[in-house]
Amino acid sequence: MGCDAASEHERGLKRPRAGAYSTHTVDNEPPRVKWGAGLHVVDGQSVNASAYEQYCGRWSRLFVPAVLAAVDVIAGDRVLDVATGPGEAAALALSRVGSAGLVVGVDIAPAMLDTARARFAGQRFRAAAMDGQALAFPDGSFDGVICQLGLMFFPDPARGLAEFRRVLRRGRRAAVCVISAPERAPMWGILADALSRYLPDHRDDLHLSFVLADSGRLERMLHAAGFRDVGLTHEKRDAIFESFEDYWKPIEAGVGSLPQAYRTLPEAIRHAVRHEVKTALARFDTDGRLAMSVEMLIAAGRA
Repeated sequence: MGCDAASEHERGLKRPRAGAYSTHTVDNEPPRVKWGAGLHVVDGQSVNASAYEQYCGRWSRLFVPAVLAAVDVIAGDRVLDVATGPGEAAALALSRVGSAGLVVGVDIAPAMLDTARARFAGQRFRAAAMDGQALAFPDGSFDGVICQLGLMFFPDPARGLAEFRRVLRRGRRAAVCVISAPERAPMWGILADALSRYLPDHRDDLHLSFVLADSGRLERMLHAAGFRDVGLTHEKRDAIFESFEDYWKPIEAGVGSLPQAYRTLPEAIRHAVRHEVKTALARFDTDGRLAMSVEMLIAAGRA
């Protein structure tokens, strides 16, 4: 991933076209936010890899082993990682496919791909800027397709799944990992709710992370895309932030869709959001440390 979109087509929401984030106000109207391509990084800027790791990567990688297990990745496989981001899923996939295999990472955000290329220099990794809903590969090109925390940001997730099925070899598997409901991912759900109070016109955008939390709907989408032997599991992982400041620092850095929105707000409102989130997270506090868990859905199917 991750945690980034794989298509820049409009979803039909009030999201402006891709571009550097900014805030626009008219009189007392709420600010309006512009996100860069892929939502998680500002157009024309490099990725703050450390901040992204603290905001999203530390959680994403906890689920990657289960995703690769669902795809049955083995040595020599050609694996497509859609919405690869800085390469959290690709890193483990590379260790599985070995020197005879190949991992291809695609993402709509060039800055994410630059980070992944640098990370995997000299390894069996190829990167390409590409819309996950219109993959530029022939039918049956890959032995496995993975999408780690990207599908929920697609304007048309069903179209993306159909593309995953198309480029997959007959009999092989694809797997996607998406975030569960906001209350089961409090590190992001609480922040999304707080931001929505100050950016009401962007509430749908701010809650995109959770739009595929309905397991029944996700399974039906895989079946409709032509997958067989569809299965879905709810996976939960725990992690600890050493302090609230440890949790909040990457949000201040503005890497990720929610932090970008936060950074567009006037300073006084940013302070209010920070206070709201800190208060809401107090129930996870133990001696100054925040112990939280996140639930994700991993769905897989065979071509």
